[in-house]
Amino acid sequence: MSQNQQQQQTADTKPEIGLTSEEAASRLVQFGENKLVEEREIRFLAILREEVTEPMILLLLAIGVLYGIINNGNLTDSLTIIFVVAVLVLAEVWNEYRAKKSITTLRKLSSPTTTVLRDGKPFEVPTLQVVRGDILILKPGERVPADAKLLEAVGLEVDESTLTGESFPVAKDAAAQVSPETRVNEQQNMVFAATVITKGHATAQVTATGVSTELGKIAGITKAAREPRTPLQLSMKQLSKTLVWIALFFSILIPILSYFRGLQPNPEQAVLYGLSLAFVVIPEELPIIITMVLGLGAFTLSRKNALVKRLRAAETLGNITVIATDKTGTITENKMRIETLYFDGKITQKRNFGPNEKEALKTALLAIEATQNFAQATVLSNPMSEAILKTVKENGTDLPKLQQTWVLKDELSFDNNRKLASYVYQVGNSTIVLSSGAPENILANSAKLLLQGQETPLTEELHRQIAATVSDMAKAGQRLLAFSYHRITAAQKTEKQGLEQNLVFVGVVGFVDPPRREVREAIRQCQIAGIKVVMITGDHPETARAIAAQVSIPNARVLTGNDIAKMNDEELKPELQKTYIYARTTPEDKLRLVRLMKENGEIVAVTGDGINDAPALKEAHIGIAMGIRGTDVAKETADMILADDNFATITVAVKEGRKIFANLRKGVRYYLACKIALVASFLLPIALGAPLPFAPIQIIVLELFMDLAASATFVAEPQEAGAMQKPPLDPNEKFLNRNMLNTMAFGALSLFAAVSTTYLYTWYSTGDLVLAQTIAFATWMVGHIFLALNFRSDKEPITKLGLFSNKLMLLWALVVAVTLLAGTNLSFVHAALRITSLGWGNWGLVLLVAFVATFWMELKKLLKL
Repeated sequence: MSQNQQQQQTADTKPEIGLTSEEAASRLVQFGENKLVEEREIRFLAILREEVTEPMILLLLAIGVLYGIINNGNLTDSLTIIFVVAVLVLAEVWNEYRAKKSITTLRKLSSPTTTVLRDGKPFEVPTLQVVRGDILILKPGERVPADAKLLEAVGLEVDESTLTGESFPVAKDAAAQVSPETRVNEQQNMVFAATVITKGHATAQVTATGVSTELGKIAGITKAAREPRTPLQLSMKQLSKTLVWIALFFSILIPILSYFRGLQPNPEQAVLYGLSLAFVVIPEELPIIITMVLGLGAFTLSRKNALVKRLRAAETLGNITVIATDKTGTITENKMRIETLYFDGKITQKRNFGPNEKEALKTALLAIEATQNFAQATVLSNPMSEAILKTVKENGTDLPKLQQTWVLKDELSFDNNRKLASYVYQVGNSTIVLSSGAPENILANSAKLLLQGQETPLTEELHRQIAATVSDMAKAGQRLLAFSYHRITAAQKTEKQGLEQNLVFVGVVGFVDPPRREVREAIRQCQIAGIKVVMITGDHPETARAIAAQVSIPNARVLTGNDIAKMNDEELKPELQKTYIYARTTPEDKLRLVRLMKENGEIVAVTGDGINDAPALKEAHIGIAMGIRGTDVAKETADMILADDNFATITVAVKEGRKIFANLRKGVRYYLACKIALVASFLLPIALGAPLPFAPIQIIVLELFMDLAASATFVAEPQEAGAMQKPPLDPNEKFLNRNMLNTMAFGALSLFAAVSTTYLYTWYSTGDLVLAQTIAFATWMVGHIFLALNFRSDKEPITKLGLFSNKLMLLWALVVAVTLLAGTNLSFVHAALRITSLGWGNWGLVLLVAFVATFWMELKKLLKL
């Protein structure tokens, strides 16, 4: 399709209704998705291809070939090794595929959306599905999804730094006439893909998407960046590199010692042992285990409304010591309703509103929301607007007439520093500014008070009376919005700095936004878990105090933004230890608080939804954005998104994060304990001059089951009771801490003792090497099942955990048991695995020794030693 045809299609769109759903679907097929970043596709075969070229897999294949050569062309051993390698590789590839697929799915779940007008109604669609001709509805904090021509714009300013490098927002004008040759940074009637709306509201018609946008022409389509490795992944990779040298040392030492002590008949056999041991002992799966546990854990979190964007968030969740949360919509329901109105010198309950109060509410509506949004409640700027609009409609107000009478001319969007929003209206021949915001800010900017229909000078006495009334309303837990007006001349209209001065104070609307029912218990759980929950809000201090009391946040002390500004960092740091409520704060205050909490040694999670919250979200260890009311900029910056905007979801995420970290430790501990036990099992027989306890083929089979247990079954381990009754983990504590090393050593010693006892007893009592190695093989298979069951918890016995609570581990144990029974009872397997059948006495020895050697841990837990 030619560019002229594309432009004609865009021109055919009706701005008042936008595209129809059918037209949008058709254009999506024609032009493709609106994207500049190509996600890396996760393919099973690609991971398989990468895995089979790994040095360790090539090493195994080399072992298979050498077996055939050393055994005079006997292919049985070679085929057995290749079969085991194939199963092992497929298991590892499947685990890695599941983890990476989960991470990709999370990215799609947290992908940005855009509000467009389709079929005459606003719809939220994925940004990828925006097409030419779509009508965009743009609000502050949103990232523009495509190049678009402005249809209407009021007070619109756009941050175009991503495109032009200009650091200051640029004012836009839908009525501007611009020639086609005008440079991008001078096109006042256009908005461009990837830029951010900082102020005002607008509708715009999409003219270009994807690579056809101005940014696309410059950058083209790029591949999505790979997920950066988490600190734990990096430390485990470093640990793996260190352990490789230790493993290689023993893999070389054991065959050499066994050969020179005459335990190996020829050097070729010693080489096979060395290669087999190298494959088993080198901990190359450690990074895979961690990626899988974190990836699948993050996917589990997504099912609980916590969308993890970056894996480091899943890793850090269990260590959080402070949660700095917003109040509105996170702790509260964000479903506001009008409770009272202070107007004409008195407070009136909603049920008692008369004609004067109803008229005053119209003024409040015009002061908080642009008239153009009245017909589309879904694009109202905040829940206060929705509550006032609902009440005004209930009062029978003719909204179309109100819009015709009050013609919007300009807008000064809400600003966290001014804490005001203002709208300039043309009413007949008059120009009137209507302002709304925090009562103290409106009051500070007011020179008069509307009283009995007259503009009365605002004396100090009236000022005190209003301030006292505002305080009483706030103490009742009401969220407050003051509103005022200012008549201006045509000359004043161009001077925006003076529009919010010399206001006439009209009144204060009191809203009720009750706490979510589940939040009180969620905060209590955090407090029991040693996590401090603090509230950082822009609301009135007394409102914040009242809500905090309802949800069990200590409210004896409140710091305001002004208090914070008066203190230097050294003065403020001690205050953070004893303060739980911060009110009338700005985004700059929030950023400073988060930074100082981190300097105090806290692991901080912070919530945010606005464009100005981005620095604090980025500064925190975990930035949490709101999925419903959060701006695009906040969501892009955050590490995690709450799909339901609910504080209780953070508590669920912390609980899940602790489970992820605990299971990660369990899996790694078991994995390394088995490696240590295997090496030790070879050293003792060499020292005693006895043959080695396992044939090379048996070593490889053991590795298959060890990997599956460590990387898969511990992921499915349910959370232990009391996980949220323990303090957060010390961030300075090493992953392999003393307790973990001790437990790992005892586990390795137990498995080593079981294998060595049964093997040496059988060897010295019978002199039958095949039988002795079969006994050792069976003891290992049974013993490492018992060890896995014991490693499910440090303190809770399996009787309390429930044997069937981890069904995946039981399935693994069943597969191991069936494999062992089949191998010892099927004659054609005997030659392949170098094993033989076992009698009842042999099985009794295996089960008894394996049980006694490992289940002493369970006895210790039962006795709580």
